Amino acid sequence: MKSVLKLDPASYQPHALHSAERMWPETNCYADLWIELLSALKTVPEAMLGFTLAQDFEGDQFTFFKVPLEDLESLYGIRVTELAIFDSVEAHVAEQIGRGRLCLVEMDSFYLPDTRGVGYRQEHGKTTVGINRLDLENRSMDYFHNGGFFLLEGEDFDGLFQHDVPEGWPPFLPYTEFAKLPQTPASEAHLRKEAERLFAAHLARRPSKNPITAFASVFPRQVEAVAERPFGFFHKYAFNTLRQVGANFELLAAHLDWLDETRFATQKADALKISEVAKSVQFQLARAVTRRKFEPLATALDPATEAWDRLMQGLENRA
Repeated sequence: MKSVLKLDPASYQPHALHSAERMWPETNCYADLWIELLSALKTVPEAMLGFTLAQDFEGDQFTFFKVPLEDLESLYGIRVTELAIFDSVEAHVAEQIGRGRLCLVEMDSFYLPDTRGVGYRQEHGKTTVGINRLDLENRSMDYFHNGGFFLLEGEDFDGLFQHDVPEGWPPFLPYTEFAKLPQTPASEAHLRKEAERLFAAHLARRPSKNPITAFASVFPRQVEAVAERPFGFFHKYAFNTLRQVGANFELLAAHLDWLDETRFATQKADALKISEVAKSVQFQLARAVTRRKFEPLATALDPATEAWDRLMQGLENRA
């Protein structure tokens, strides 16, 4: 049995960014994983969130926002790189855990018990987990996923690592990264200096045109198409559009609050307005799909488009 950090899933407390009181308690698997891992390392996840400034609308989805690896290194001294998989996945993970490195592995949510009621034993889906402890003999592991830290064992362990597939089955070769963790956490002064630098860089990378306006222009038409699909498709569409933009800007609000709650008070409010509108429109989306009435969606996002313009102009004025 090997582990990187001495943590117990039974007593683990998620970070405040995953509080049930938030509009979006979970965002996406990669961002959520890093929030919890940084918290477990006793550093400040809010410092990394400047990358949320650069989210765009990609035509069929909003950018699946992920912290750039170079940001993790400059802020926290964490070096992340791809891990080649040429033997069994668990053999590679065990080797890296033994060297004090945490592996981030794309795995099948069908076997992840923390997704119970959503994907667990219902459908196969790609998601990223951070494996902290691996016990090959007893077929168990502790892992970061979404907004928490969990235990997995037995048949789920076998399914996750494909121990139960027929002989001669093609090997399981997921995309895997491993994180080399620093000996000591970064100081508050260093985090603030680097976060300010990265904030300016990401602000300069923001979309040249309002991405919410771009989304609003196709939203009703896309929803009409969604209504023709099985209802389960609604959840996938909502996750990749309204949830991504809403969660992104709620995280940006947390970043602005951490940077300087007084200096960015107005911009924080604008970011939260975008998040709030996305949450409200997600409920409107469900009603539109059920009732097949799409006209109200034509203007539903207007408050969010206005808030994005105010937000970016306000940040530009303070840059």
